[in-house]
Amino acid sequence: MNRYLKHTVPIQSEKCCRRSIMKFKFKIQSYQTKAVESTVNVFRGQPYIAQVKYSRDLGIQEKKNVIEYEDQYGNIQGAEKASLFNVIDNKIKPKEIEKEDYYREIENSDGFENPEIALSDGELLKNIKNIQYGNNIKLSDKLVKNLGRCSLDIEMETGTGKTYVYIKTIFELNRRYGFSKFIVVVPSIAIREGVKKNFELTEEHFMEKYHKKARYFIYNSKNLSLLDSFSSSSDINVMIINVQAFNARGADARRIYERLDEFQSRRPIDVIAANRPILIMDEPQRLSGKKTKDSLKLFNPLFCLNYSATHREKHNLVYVLDALDAYNERLVKKIEVKGFEVKNFRGTEKYLFLDDIIVSPKKPPRAKIELEIRYNKSINRETRIFDVGDNLYSA
Repeated sequence: MNRYLKHTVPIQSEKCCRRSIMKFKFKIQSYQTKAVESTVNVFRGQPYIAQVKYSRDLGIQEKKNVIEYEDQYGNIQGAEKASLFNVIDNKIKPKEIEKEDYYREIENSDGFENPEIALSDGELLKNIKNIQYGNNIKLSDKLVKNLGRCSLDIEMETGTGKTYVYIKTIFELNRRYGFSKFIVVVPSIAIREGVKKNFELTEEHFMEKYHKKARYFIYNSKNLSLLDSFSSSSDINVMIINVQAFNARGADARRIYERLDEFQSRRPIDVIAANRPILIMDEPQRLSGKKTKDSLKLFNPLFCLNYSATHREKHNLVYVLDALDAYNERLVKKIEVKGFEVKNFRGTEKYLFLDDIIVSPKKPPRAKIELEIRYNKSINRETRIFDVGDNLYSA
């Protein structure tokens, strides 16, 4: 009797499925565009200058390979590679291949810094006033220069996308003027991680618009090689750093000011400062201590941008999106008013009274206005008559 064994093999049904990758679609908001334009236009008149080179400090390099060179008498001599710089300085002619290595090493020492601002203080202040006038903001009477050439305030209500705004501002500053080195300073580790996540989420979005990506990283005192990449790259480079990394009492915070053996006896703060970075302060009211301010000056900033809903210290304000604006833009559903104070707007601290409107059959309507006029030693209230197109400021 033949016995048949029936072997049943279970068949696994495999479905080929594509992994769907969720992408965020960012809508261009007019108020965000206006915030970017208000900041970038402060530097209107600045020429486009890219890839400004400087010689990086490479620190103490170990070079123990023996090389051959030809001395002034034509004799072949041997020397450690560490003495190659002295060989060149003493005008001893190295062999051709070593000369190429030498110049290649010099080339590798190139760094790229932000270009200097070509505008004068007067030109910057004029641009700021024009922007303030267009945004109905109280005009600044002087240029604030506590961190670099100027310090600009951008006031945006919480939840209206200020991180998106300053990332877009980075790209616009690079596109128009060639600025490429930026440092985002945040008050906490949690905000630092959130900022990095925003750079990740908007990477493709800005790639589509500007056809380039920003190189961004979190400062880490135990991974200082990133600072060399930050300095040697001519692309858009953004370092994100929390205040505890340079302003706390711990050993890690002190490392940024110390000469470190693993960093070729260099101080990280010196390597950063050589790039003339643009500082972007996220929530500056939490970064306003004297020690923090003194530390920020060591970064050698070109200028500073402050983004917050509640600025504690006032600089040159160029854009405002307050709670009422956010409500009118339908960015928030509800606001609760406990009291109010009118601030930042032109005219809120001056006197202006419309006394009468003069109507004539032969002329356009004229306004009879009582206003304050500043003289050398006093401010007087006077009544003037204004025609269509007259400027109140030139009364």
